[in-house]
Amino acid sequence: MNIKRVAIRLAVNKTQQFGLEDKFTLAIRDNFLKDGRYPIVPEEDADGVVLVTITRYVLTPVQYDSNLVPTAYKLRILCDLQFIDRATNTALWEEPNMEGIQTYAASILPGGLTEEQARQSIWDTLSRDIVTRVVQGFGSVTGTSQRRISSEGPSTAPQSAPVAPLPPVTNPY
Repeated sequence: MNIKRVAIRLAVNKTQQFGLEDKFTLAIRDNFLKDGRYPIVPEEDADGVVLVTITRYVLTPVQYDSNLVPTAYKLRILCDLQFIDRATNTALWEEPNMEGIQTYAASILPGGLTEEQARQSIWDTLSRDIVTRVVQGFGSVTGTSQRRISSEGPSTAPQSAPVAPLPPVTNPY
């Protein structure tokens, strides 16, 4: 693969929630810097470009007290990820519907979180997953998302030979 330097484009926010893209992009950049295998450079100097689009932001109360005041929430954030080869301007691979989920107690309870703290926890998890996918290769982190690899993407041979199927079991009775 010809990717030696990576650029991270500002995440695109397609939700009604204001200001998500800045902190998510910072979390992605910070995790790339922690990993250290690919230098982060401006897009015009990069070989590969990471594109992230935040597509869904769903905050749902999941538990209530006796006065019907929410005491626990579930925050679910979905994003689409693309990795672009700048030389050919084609997507090497893409992964739609990467999901981050955080269930948390309301901040009014001991040990509870604010919505911002729960969101930061999701940014940390998703950004680590994004870095792992880019650095170690497509599909290296498990998820429930649909995956599509473009025909221009690099391919690798399997690391081990396929296992032969077991012979059918015969009933001795």
